[in-house]
Amino acid sequence: MKNYVQISVSAAICCTLQAGGAMAQQTLDLPVITIFGGARDERALFDTPNAASVVGEQEVIRRQPSTYEELIGDEPGLTIEGGPRGVSQEINIRGFQDEQVVLRLDGARQNFNLAHRGRFFTDPMILKQAEVLRGGASTLFGSGALGGVVFLDTKDAADIIAPGRSTGAQAKLGYNSNGNEFLSAGTVAAKSGPFDVLLFGAYRPRSDDIRDGNGDDIIDSAIDSQNYLAKFGLEPSEGLRLEFSHQHYQDEGRTPPNTNAQGSATTSVDRDLDYDTTRLNLEWNPSGNSLINLDTLLYYNNTKVEEDRIFDGRFDTTDFETLGFEATNISKLDLGLPVTMAYGVEIYRDEQEATRDGVARAQVPDARQTFYAAFAQAEVPLSSELTLTTGLRFDAFETEPEGGFPDRSGDKFSPKVALSWRPAEDSQIYASASRSFRAASLTEMFPQGVHFSVPGFPLGGPGSPTFTGVNEFQPSPDLRPETADQIELGARHRIRGVLGQGDRLDLAANVYYARVDDFIDTVVTFIDFSTFDPVANTVNGSTTSRNIDAELYGLEASAEYDADRWFTSASLTIPRGDGRNGAGKLGSIPQDRLVLTGGLRPLPALEIGARGTFLRGLDADDLPDGSQPVGGASVFDIFANYAPQTGPLEGAVLAAGVDNILDKGYRVHPNGLNSPGVTFKLAASMSF
Repeated sequence: MKNYVQISVSAAICCTLQAGGAMAQQTLDLPVITIFGGARDERALFDTPNAASVVGEQEVIRRQPSTYEELIGDEPGLTIEGGPRGVSQEINIRGFQDEQVVLRLDGARQNFNLAHRGRFFTDPMILKQAEVLRGGASTLFGSGALGGVVFLDTKDAADIIAPGRSTGAQAKLGYNSNGNEFLSAGTVAAKSGPFDVLLFGAYRPRSDDIRDGNGDDIIDSAIDSQNYLAKFGLEPSEGLRLEFSHQHYQDEGRTPPNTNAQGSATTSVDRDLDYDTTRLNLEWNPSGNSLINLDTLLYYNNTKVEEDRIFDGRFDTTDFETLGFEATNISKLDLGLPVTMAYGVEIYRDEQEATRDGVARAQVPDARQTFYAAFAQAEVPLSSELTLTTGLRFDAFETEPEGGFPDRSGDKFSPKVALSWRPAEDSQIYASASRSFRAASLTEMFPQGVHFSVPGFPLGGPGSPTFTGVNEFQPSPDLRPETADQIELGARHRIRGVLGQGDRLDLAANVYYARVDDFIDTVVTFIDFSTFDPVANTVNGSTTSRNIDAELYGLEASAEYDADRWFTSASLTIPRGDGRNGAGKLGSIPQDRLVLTGGLRPLPALEIGARGTFLRGLDADDLPDGSQPVGGASVFDIFANYAPQTGPLEGAVLAAGVDNILDKGYRVHPNGLNSPGVTFKLAASMSF
């Protein structure tokens, strides 16, 4: 903590100096921060009794992200893990990772689950905003929402078409020096009467491997991607909207099957991934009817992966499908007190099939998993300042594996209660208690066969067993669902007119504690003597999943100041977690992190700034036995963008930046690879 005290003091001094030198502020109309997914409705952040943050289009402009780590990896409590390859990146919130966090794209669950491979299949350039809801959220979002939910919302036609016009378009070109990645993207939209349409396409070829801050290549990381989206909307009457959309994503290139590891001559594959998602959405909110605010969604996701191992021609395929439906209605009732009820149903099925050289692949067994759920949540204003939120969800699930394993079924209740106190318009204090759960995934329960292999060797003198070098999956068909009881305390406060008319300072902080029963922990044992074969006199390695008990706790805080001439922000993440009952340390707990950002707007159309990220090192006492320590790091970025509002360049945005400007070599835990070194970014876009 000593380093954090020093950093915080330095930051305070810098802010004081900037404030002292600040010029008189002009009036700045800063938008209200709104969330759309966190409570299944649209509301101001200050009306949300949860830890949440929103990343909007301005951050996309500042960061010019190629990956989601670059876009949202600095948000309090959130780490994007999986290494620098965008195709491997996954979500970690507070130490809950992968399937312990729900990812939703335009409302649809993204459940693709294949070890060491990511599930972000949407180019960041088409995002309207990304929301991060931290903490237990199973009451509204079901299995997997132990750590929280990440919502990705793509742009609509209305985001492209300027007021008073019927058509609009955006074109964008970009360059990322680390790996020689180019971006070409375009969006067109049109509106005629009740109809609207949006078409988007993006192509990102990368010709070289990514290089880390030590000057070493991330071998086999030159992966190309392309993404296309079509949206069609119909509003036949006021308050009624139908929307159909289809999105296709593809990436291809040479990479190891474990995309969070270095490539090698004997493991790397030619990978081809195709992802398609189709959704049909109906929203009905008739004016003057307080009982109906209906949102229904039918969606289908299909992810296909082909991996052709270069060394010996081994050919793996994986096909993962999700079919889902949900309906949510919000009713405003008068039951002596005004009550807002959100209630609905959700049904979805995941199905996976995999082959190796044309036959069923034991490592990814064929299986299906189906969920049926009903939920309700009520908000009751106990007074003008105090609001009670209480909710309950019931999930029933069925697992149908092949390969000789028996079917399984189960059910879980997920309750939640929260209090929100608004002592003033710009202040909120909230407290919540919840229970969340996650059913074990198909690949956690039923994998078999070889995980990986290394050269074998004798374990002693003559007559001693020989280590084969083969690490095999051991199925765990009796894994119990994870259950997390969580409590959280938080506060938000906004100060207007700090240094001048129209500026704003937003402060937020929260603490949390999660007691997890049956936490699913994957254990890789290099030499497992329980596999001893007395006939062959050999020992294998093993990989298996187990249930343990754990606790996770920590602190998150942020401060953001914005005005006409300058801006600054800070976010702090301090996560902790341990196994209970002698289970040892958890390997999923991220590093402590402090992020400081600041900049100037010397002209109304020009913004320049810098960002510093400070990571705490982890030693052997912080990590599970046998884990590699992680050094601390200080990483600095600079950025600038120019968006003239008048003249011949009106509608253009020119952006430039340098990430990791000091070319620092560092690794973000729990990644297996170092982060990218110095990276130059350029982009130009034009709106028509």
